[in-house]
Amino acid sequence: MTRFTDFTRFAIDAIRNQRLAWIALCGLCASSAAPAWDALPQQAPVQADNPMTAAKIELGKQLFFDPRFSSTGTVSCNTCHNLMLGGDDNRPLAMGVHGLTGPRNSPTVWNSAFHASQFWDGRAASLEEQAKGPVVASVEMGMNNLDTALNRVRAIAGYRTAFAEVFGGKEPVSIGNAAMAVAAFERTLITPNSPYDRWARGDAGAMTAQQVRGLLQFDQLGCTGCHQEPLFGGPRKPGGHFAVFPFHDGGFVDQYRLREDSGRFAATGRESDRHKYKVPTLRNVALTAPYFHNGAVPTLEQAVRVMAAAQMNVALTDAQVDDIVAFLQALTGEFPAITLPRLPPTLGSSLRVD
Repeated sequence: MTRFTDFTRFAIDAIRNQRLAWIALCGLCASSAAPAWDALPQQAPVQADNPMTAAKIELGKQLFFDPRFSSTGTVSCNTCHNLMLGGDDNRPLAMGVHGLTGPRNSPTVWNSAFHASQFWDGRAASLEEQAKGPVVASVEMGMNNLDTALNRVRAIAGYRTAFAEVFGGKEPVSIGNAAMAVAAFERTLITPNSPYDRWARGDAGAMTAQQVRGLLQFDQLGCTGCHQEPLFGGPRKPGGHFAVFPFHDGGFVDQYRLREDSGRFAATGRESDRHKYKVPTLRNVALTAPYFHNGAVPTLEQAVRVMAAAQMNVALTDAQVDDIVAFLQALTGEFPAITLPRLPPTLGSSLRVD
């Protein structure tokens, strides 16, 4: 039987009491049965009009890894969202065709299916919608338009066969179907069973005393106001959840150029959205340096300091930083085995590359 240390028992009770106090303050039922912490589900929610099938997932996997749908034939989804790493590219800014870099850091694709919106500015409401964007972004895959990209798909016999088998109909190779296949694959990219998840399900020894202490401080500082479990991202609500960043002035704002990007304002044109961003997941955050929308902060320790100062106007001690970083490392989950797919060939010919 797993035994609680005195500190672990104290910390769990303190966290539970604090959460019950918040529930009572909000006018909700604060019964003894109120929940403590939620673990990440083993499966992501599935969109009703895009049911999952093994064949669709495999087709989406092929499209995700295939660089032939970029203007140079060199950039795939996996280029910026490397599934052999943390689902990003560990660069400050995403790099696409011709070595061009975009204005923002690549967010991780792992667990992205739990988000209510996609991209840093939330301009895509679903994985299906998001999948269409990078193909025609000039600094990403660089295709002139989606029809040109789709013609490359149609030129490959193996893809024509696969689309017909998965979707049927008179015109199975379509932009919408390609996006649905990629989204279906991305909904399998879940990393459950982190030390935190095992702890949340009752394994008191799954997190160290320092990690539990870090979770307690994370909650007491108010970080869970935006980074809510189980995703430790924004609350899942229609349209997504956005927060102003940075909220407070200070030395970090200029040091890391945190206000040079207008944030969601660039997508909506609403002044109220200036410097607002989708609240990202903190799952696997230890693997996705550098940090923030511009990738300007190189280490997780410094990112914790920046967040505390910029959002809460708090200067953390070294001990607090160490504890919170230890907790964040407990959000690294178990990654499913990913094998590279065989891509359908172009027999005896080559796709034209601009």
